[in-house]
Amino acid sequence: MKQMNDTFLRAARGEKTDYTPVWYMRQAGRSQPEYRKIKEKYSLFEITHQPELCAYVTRLPVEQYDVDAAILYKDIMSPLPSIGVDVEIKSGIGPVIDNPIRTTADVEKLGEINPEQDVPYVLDTIKLLTQEQLSVPLIGFAGAPFTMASYMIEGGPSKNYNKTKAFMYAEPQAWFALMDKLAAMTVTYAKAQIKAGATAFQIFDSWVGALNVQDYRTFIKPVMERIFNELKEENVPLIMFGVGASHLANEWHDLPIDVVGLDWRLPISEARDKGITKTVMGNLDPAILLAPWNVIEEKAKAILDQGMELPSHIFNLGHGVFPQVNPDTLKRLATFVHEYSAR
Repeated sequence: MKQMNDTFLRAARGEKTDYTPVWYMRQAGRSQPEYRKIKEKYSLFEITHQPELCAYVTRLPVEQYDVDAAILYKDIMSPLPSIGVDVEIKSGIGPVIDNPIRTTADVEKLGEINPEQDVPYVLDTIKLLTQEQLSVPLIGFAGAPFTMASYMIEGGPSKNYNKTKAFMYAEPQAWFALMDKLAAMTVTYAKAQIKAGATAFQIFDSWVGALNVQDYRTFIKPVMERIFNELKEENVPLIMFGVGASHLANEWHDLPIDVVGLDWRLPISEARDKGITKTVMGNLDPAILLAPWNVIEEKAKAILDQGMELPSHIFNLGHGVFPQVNPDTLKRLATFVHEYSAR
């Protein structure tokens, strides 16, 4: 077992650290030449079904960039087939679902997940990483009920989530039944990842920014409270993140979580002014990674200066790394974050 660097975990719990820890959303994958070579041969789902290969992809950015946490390589769609949802990741499109949810009967048909039986390869990858290979914490994750429901109702990615919202407004009973099923799946799936060795857990509610605050409070917040309350007993840091959801940051801060993830639209100083006192994570706009180094450094410095006013900040991007980003830039940025924040 390697010597553990627990800086990320301490920052997540709001403890003082020697420097600001850093990791990047989507750090494992699309921008790495080694990963692109693997993708010529295997699909995303095929990689995740091979623990040795999946562990390698997860571990690669830790070794290349010297980041302070690994995040398990997989897709938020991974648990859906086990509850009866026919999902395929199509290149250039994303997740496509052939049997979208349209009625209460469709919701009632959904089954339950048994992680040891349905996704043993996910748990085996976690065990490989945490027992033998990693010297940093491993973040497990799941998609939040709204985001999962949006794919299940729309049948795939959407720009406006009209069908999802229409279902939510027109069929509230069916909507809450769906939220309950997805909450149960999320909790069971998360607990299995933590039991296998994940030392922190992030919930991605990628698309919930499509809702206003009032609808979030009515249709989503109760289910998120239930999920996080049930995960609290696992005693690992819990992180919440979504895109384009700055107006919901205070709603997240109310949840029993440890870390509020911010995208690039809400500056850390503004989040603090709004009363967010928990650890914050973020929030460099990933597009800046294509700018000249002096611009990247200046923007990162501004984020670190705001983050270091309180001890609790984890440096990250405001969304995921995209394919055009040079891996050397990510390595240089991680070094800069460490050195600048250690002063």
